[in-house]
Amino acid sequence: MASEPKQDLLKQIPPITELLKGPEVLGWLKTHPPSLVTDCLRGATASARAEILADSAGRCGTERVTPEAILARAATLLTQATAPHLRAAINATGIILHTGLGRAVFPSGVVDSMLAELKGYSTLAVDRESGERIERDELIEYILTELTGAEAATVVNNNAAATMLVLAALAAEKEVIVSRGQLIEIGGSFRLPEVMAQSRARLVEVGATNRTHLKDYQKAITAETAAIMRVHPSNYRVVGFTSEVPLRELAELAHSRGLTMIDDLGAGALLGLEQFGLPHEPTVRESIEAGADVVLFSGDKLIGASQAGIIVGRKDLIGRLRKHPLMRAMRVDKTCLLVLERTLHLFRDPGLLRREHPLYQMICTPVGALRARAKTLADAVAKTAPKTVLNIETGAAYLGSGSLPTEAIPSVVVSVSVPGLSASELARRLRLDDACVFSRIEDDLVRLDMRTITEEQVPAIAAALGRVAQQADRS
Repeated sequence: MASEPKQDLLKQIPPITELLKGPEVLGWLKTHPPSLVTDCLRGATASARAEILADSAGRCGTERVTPEAILARAATLLTQATAPHLRAAINATGIILHTGLGRAVFPSGVVDSMLAELKGYSTLAVDRESGERIERDELIEYILTELTGAEAATVVNNNAAATMLVLAALAAEKEVIVSRGQLIEIGGSFRLPEVMAQSRARLVEVGATNRTHLKDYQKAITAETAAIMRVHPSNYRVVGFTSEVPLRELAELAHSRGLTMIDDLGAGALLGLEQFGLPHEPTVRESIEAGADVVLFSGDKLIGASQAGIIVGRKDLIGRLRKHPLMRAMRVDKTCLLVLERTLHLFRDPGLLRREHPLYQMICTPVGALRARAKTLADAVAKTAPKTVLNIETGAAYLGSGSLPTEAIPSVVVSVSVPGLSASELARRLRLDDACVFSRIEDDLVRLDMRTITEEQVPAIAAALGRVAQQADRS
């Protein structure tokens, strides 16, 4: 049973009915549902009551139970309840395609160009000339076939879905031959053998983990074989004593036996990456030219657009995919198509891509420019948080999201330490700050990588560090 002083305090907590009559709450009720406002008021009074009951040192006074104090608690609860959980963040990790932070940053010109379609109706599934209904994926087939040299193209909601659809539509109840070195697992427990089982295609493994030869594929072909599948190891590398069969030879073998050649490229390079200072990755056009009948790849990795699984290839095979029952379950919405189509236009001009696409801007920014950006940040932090210890150092950024997993991109980092805070606590407070800054921790120091930070974000980071340092001083 509560002591008498506690009982007195508990009795002073204002009733909900009275709080609902106040001008501040009446203002809330104009913009928020009454049930939500009431729940927040109840939560505020409940938390005040719990604090009083748990107070063994007599610290709780009447200031905790005034209407103003209760309303302040309720306002915090209301803000938390109505603030979007999916919100803007600053990526200072150095991982350009950061899966946790939404992977690719959309080009600003693409986003601006979509406003009319997002605010109103759009020609999502109708032909303007005839007025007849069409399949929505046909809207962007023209640009995909132009960029890849394929006869036809379609789009589903991600590359895992593309894999499932292709196998289900083209190889159900039949055998598909895959090298053991390509039986990949990627994030989210996606394992190729398990996906193949769900599609009702039967996996036939050939070769060894590190070496597979053409004769291995030849020996595995039977009357039950429907396809040969090559899977590009986007998120890992096998090095050393290795060998794999070139795609052209696999395609020739497949076609000589009446089989379909499926090429899963994963990250999906549309242009040679060498022009951006990265090692060569097989392009979609190269796969088509080498004889692949169907090529699968992601829309949100090297293309840097919306999440999508893109399938290009022979017209008759794409037609079979469109008619499969899974296609409707995997189809994309208008926002995905808007972002994807308009981003693909940038790939017509590598120079424009370098200037306008954030992914390629980040890849191509010279180290000297990153060092200047780091100096600007250090100077700003010296003003907002003078006790903070900063060092500008060389570092390495990565493309991320299973793209070029071993390729480090030279970068510049600012290492940060705040007196009284561990690295993990500093990183946590930066994430929880209004600026929502995500960093990385190395050698027990918070590091901010300049390759994924824009010039416009530097003042926001400096302000966040200032707020965090002030909080640390007060505690």
